Amino acid sequence: MPPADPSAPGARLALGGRVALVTGAGRRVGRAIALELGRAGAEVVVHFNGSREGADGTAAMITDAGGRAHVVQADLTDPAAPERLVAEAVAAAGGLDILVNSAAVMERTPVGEVTVDAWDAMFALNLRAPFFLCQAAAPRLADGGVIVNIADLAAFETWPAYVPHSITKAGVVQMTRALARALAPRIRVNAVAPGAVLLPDDWDANSAQRLASTTPLGRLGSADDVAQAVRYLIEAGYVTGEVLIVDGGRHVRV
Repeated sequence: MPPADPSAPGARLALGGRVALVTGAGRRVGRAIALELGRAGAEVVVHFNGSREGADGTAAMITDAGGRAHVVQADLTDPAAPERLVAEAVAAAGGLDILVNSAAVMERTPVGEVTVDAWDAMFALNLRAPFFLCQAAAPRLADGGVIVNIADLAAFETWPAYVPHSITKAGVVQMTRALARALAPRIRVNAVAPGAVLLPDDWDANSAQRLASTTPLGRLGSADDVAQAVRYLIEAGYVTGEVLIVDGGRHVRV
């Protein structure tokens, strides 16, 4: 994209004049990331699959605050969707500087109960889609472009009830490192690995309290903690191939 007009609204903000595509931005962590980037001055393309109302709400919050946002739908389990989504984002905003791969699914699948359909669906959204989004975005990203992938603490720990999910997120970590090397120096690629941030909807208060009490910082995190880490990696111009763990210190427990 051409340099931002310094007189344009938001141009003096950290990400003023830059365009960000955030997948899964209609709810939870994706929404927090989109709002954080919008507050920093980015023009945000808000992707959703089924949560149209949530995506419209995210875009409205960005525009109400004086920013610019676009809403684009795509089912990322469709092999053709990544290329189409990136093309639509570029067409809507006039360019692309930042890609944040946030859309994912986390399902409880204990060993012995995993089905081929569940495995394939999880890999399609959590790992295949981010890779092909990166591949589609890379030639369209402006020089100095940034990709941030959302991994998971499960990539580094063993969670018996979430083995397929953990494998997909370990794949996201390796994908991040490999793409950082393949796309350097024009594009930087990093990842954020959240821990105890947003719990699954079926967790009760007692489970949440136990998790908080065994976290070194003594509390659960928030989606905003992840969003702030994403923004840091976007702005940190000499960082690539890194995975920033945001887990309150759980990965350093003895």
